[in-house]
Amino acid sequence: MTLHRPDEKKRQVVIVGGGPAGLTAGYQLTKHDIQPIGLEKLDKVGGIARTENYKGFHFDMGGHRFYTKSKEVEHFWWEILSDDFLLRPRLSRIYYEKKFFDYPLKPLNALAGLGILQSAMVGLSYLRWQVFPYKQEESFEEWVTNRFGRRLFETFFKSYTEKVWGISTSELKAEWAAQRIKNLDLRSALVNMFIKNGNSITSLIEEFHYPRRGPGMLWTKVKEKIECSGGSVKLDSNVVGFKRSGFRIESVIVSNDGREELIEGTEFISSMPIPAFIEGLDPPAPKHVQDAASHLKFRDFLTVCLIVDQKDLFPDNWIYIHYPEVKVGRIQNFKNWSPEMVPDQSKTSLGLEYFCNQGDELWNMPDEDLIELGSREVEKIKLAKYEDVVDGAVFRVENTYPVYDSDYKGHLATVREYLEKFENFQTIGRNGLHRYNNQDHAMLTGMLAVRNMVLNEKNDLWVVNAEQEYLEQVKDKEVEQMEGVVERVLAQAFRKMDTGAFGIAMGLAGGLALFIATLAAALSGGSDFAARMWLLVNYFPGYAVSPSGSVLGLIYGFMAGFFMGWWFAFLRNTVVLLQLSIIHRRAQVKLMRRILDF
Repeated sequence: MTLHRPDEKKRQVVIVGGGPAGLTAGYQLTKHDIQPIGLEKLDKVGGIARTENYKGFHFDMGGHRFYTKSKEVEHFWWEILSDDFLLRPRLSRIYYEKKFFDYPLKPLNALAGLGILQSAMVGLSYLRWQVFPYKQEESFEEWVTNRFGRRLFETFFKSYTEKVWGISTSELKAEWAAQRIKNLDLRSALVNMFIKNGNSITSLIEEFHYPRRGPGMLWTKVKEKIECSGGSVKLDSNVVGFKRSGFRIESVIVSNDGREELIEGTEFISSMPIPAFIEGLDPPAPKHVQDAASHLKFRDFLTVCLIVDQKDLFPDNWIYIHYPEVKVGRIQNFKNWSPEMVPDQSKTSLGLEYFCNQGDELWNMPDEDLIELGSREVEKIKLAKYEDVVDGAVFRVENTYPVYDSDYKGHLATVREYLEKFENFQTIGRNGLHRYNNQDHAMLTGMLAVRNMVLNEKNDLWVVNAEQEYLEQVKDKEVEQMEGVVERVLAQAFRKMDTGAFGIAMGLAGGLALFIATLAAALSGGSDFAARMWLLVNYFPGYAVSPSGSVLGLIYGFMAGFFMGWWFAFLRNTVVLLQLSIIHRRAQVKLMRRILDF
């Protein structure tokens, strides 16, 4: 084993992982005159956000739109890419029941595709779950059903989500949905109707930014800048172990082509999956920590990249496949992401994404069989002809999605408590925090880790995208104050009527009115008023226009008043509920479009 030992007087930061989090941390360190050593186990940088190349065709592993609420991240992108950062139009659809639906869903398009009966059932299901929702939202299924109704959940969410995650939607935790769609509440919906916040993201639905040759172009340039500043990023360098003394990491063991190298450092940052880090510790972590880490699961996927001998196939950037007769989950049309992803403009390149687990049937299927499967399935969906597929390649992506199953939260808490004891080690990124973050969130964890290290800040990396406002409006103090005013006004204007109390009040009023009117009619003798009061005998058995009849009138008046008051309050509450549900639904429709964008 070779030994890499830094100058004893020099601060040496070792970064494990060459994805968005690790490379961002490395680049930020160079701005503080620190030359880090970056270690990436693959032959290229970018991690999950890398771009693969096959015969000049570029394939983005997953399709990474560039959008963020962070000015710091946005500045980073423009600083690195400059003129290579394109603004691209967005179009995506859902393939369901052999039909294409606009995504985000549009009412008329969905109505035409589903049919009047199915659409009516969706609407009735929505109303049912608004009136009688799940009282507790433990699972993804309960979370979505409460907001959109069971019928819409089963139509557009259940099969696709289970295809992606490989577990039942009743087992997938609600935290995942809550993380992806935040602040879905009536107060925000109403305030958003009247307040235009200048901080909101502009037109996420219609366009997005994207590098000319995919996200790998960005991370390759970041690698070059780190190396130009004196740092290094070593590829094909798989970190297999961490030497520690107590709660200080002293070195990492790197495997490369069967050779091992020991690299020492003063501080360490890692974006590798938490279970792999815990497993590689020497001396080992406590048994209960090892057990907890081993229960943290990941979902993997592979991309079957097809080169099709057609100039244009379909206009979408990507299509979600909600069709159980094929295994593919999502199809990317990379030429529509950027024309420069395809070197020959007479051809089109597609990325067919199959969600699987390492070691299962799909993962282990030979590449030629996967290309054959993809060619058959793309024809079955009628996106391209089988005979037009002229070439293909397969790329596998490990540990893509941290799984939020029923047990993950407790296991993660155990591991986190242990990791926070380390003095010179920080874990960052999607896999390093076991949190389903976007690319920009991963970058933020890298930035904050450097600030903790260099500026002695105390940023909690575990709450990035947990407590931050993301994809919704950023609430400044003025908006918060306005929301409070709106909430108080709404509480007064739309206060729920107590049906029992209003019924009693109306009953007492009705009873007293009939009691007084009966006495007045009895004292007036044979007047026209008395004659009209006698007509009540047809409705109130035993009633008479007399002093004794006025007592019975009091009872009948109370009963009639209570009945009318109770029903009035009930109908009024129902109408208000429907009105507010319509307003709430408008907000949900705007946010629902994002639940599949992962």
